[in-house]
Amino acid sequence: MANVRPLGDRVLLKRLEAEETTPGGIVLPDTAKEKPKQGEVLAVGEGKTLESGEKAELQVDEGDTVIFNSYAGTEVTVDGEEYLVMSEDNILAIVE
Repeated sequence: MANVRPLGDRVLLKRLEAEETTPGGIVLPDTAKEKPKQGEVLAVGEGKTLESGEKAELQVDEGDTVIFNSYAGTEVTVDGEEYLVMSEDNILAIVE
């Protein structure tokens, strides 16, 4: 895993792999694959700073699989691996 520590209410994600075939069994070429909107949380920041100065804990933890907005986050490459850094506000749900 990358040695990256997100700040504030941000999280570091590894995007899950795209589906290779459709439910009907058609194999998709790379150009037709939609980037998955699910990822694994690899690291979390300390939390959002509130107006009172207190930190609000994040609702996600390292190891969670999450669903996020389509165009959320910033793609970064560290040691040849691609990751996403995004605000917790862009995470829609935790997959249980």
